[in-house]
Amino acid sequence: MSDRLKWGVLSTAGIGMRKVIPGMKKSELGIVHAIASRDEAKASAAAEKLQIPVSYGSYEALLADPEIDAIYNPLPVNMHVDWSIKAMESGKHVLCEKPIAMSAEEAKRLIDARERTGKQVLEAVMVRQHPQWLRVAEIIRSGEIGEVCLMQTTMSFFNDDPNNIRNIPEVGGGALYDVGCYALFLSRFVFNAEPEQVVAMSDIDPNMKTDRLMSGIVDFGGGKQLSFACGTQLARFQTVQIFGRKGRIEVPISLNAPQGGEVTITIDADGTNEPDKMRREVIPASDQYTLQADLAARVFLGETAAEYPIENAVNNMAAIDALYRSSKSHTWEKVASI
Repeated sequence: MSDRLKWGVLSTAGIGMRKVIPGMKKSELGIVHAIASRDEAKASAAAEKLQIPVSYGSYEALLADPEIDAIYNPLPVNMHVDWSIKAMESGKHVLCEKPIAMSAEEAKRLIDARERTGKQVLEAVMVRQHPQWLRVAEIIRSGEIGEVCLMQTTMSFFNDDPNNIRNIPEVGGGALYDVGCYALFLSRFVFNAEPEQVVAMSDIDPNMKTDRLMSGIVDFGGGKQLSFACGTQLARFQTVQIFGRKGRIEVPISLNAPQGGEVTITIDADGTNEPDKMRREVIPASDQYTLQADLAARVFLGETAAEYPIENAVNNMAAIDALYRSSKSHTWEKVASI
């Protein structure tokens, strides 16, 4: 392996084409070497558009390329685990899109694959690398807003296209899988703890059978709670509020921070809720997808240990599993973290 990681991209999925690959191409630690699609013409067009040197008309051909060190996997959710394991068995490390699997039990297969192949597999959760969230963690650790006890978030967008993968339950569509998973990632990040139990309510689209609205409470124990709502057929919105005993932090652009743009967080350190007494911090411009690629490359190159190993992804899936169970049982469900 050279000093710069050579990436292969497994599919021409929209998230990769629009955001992740452009971010990866700015990484000083890696090179986007190849891209694959089951449609050779589509792969060639994607390679030309994003100036990627090599294109393949099958996923198998990409995995067989000896030049490639690591795979970025943005396939539909129901294909994440199988193709990530195939990549690891082909001698490649893997950065796989969120959510990592359809269930925690399925995700556990990746732990076995890592132990068997010696290859790392990480979940692509770009927000954890963004400087605004690192700053939020710093403020919480400083004690400025007191003990943090509550996080509230709403994450939503509108998409009612029945052919869009976000609206096909068999491949991992639905609000909780697509954006609700971020509420769980971020609350676990904020509380630095694993949830104990959850309760949820959902609204199922009568035609597409996906959860188009999911809301819930996630109990972390010790008086710490996440309250969230996520939707796929609501006005586009995202925000996170973090409440401490003394003060509050607001993160208005919590997920889709502009690539190469500044963002602002608001700190109401004294809990006055008076705008003229709040502090607004401008977080310098960055690209969270570049930062994500850099961190993954450092892990894959053996320069650092994984801060969020695949066990972390399994635990996020355990909370998702519990929320889906609760939405059907209409009662509290325990979270089976590992």
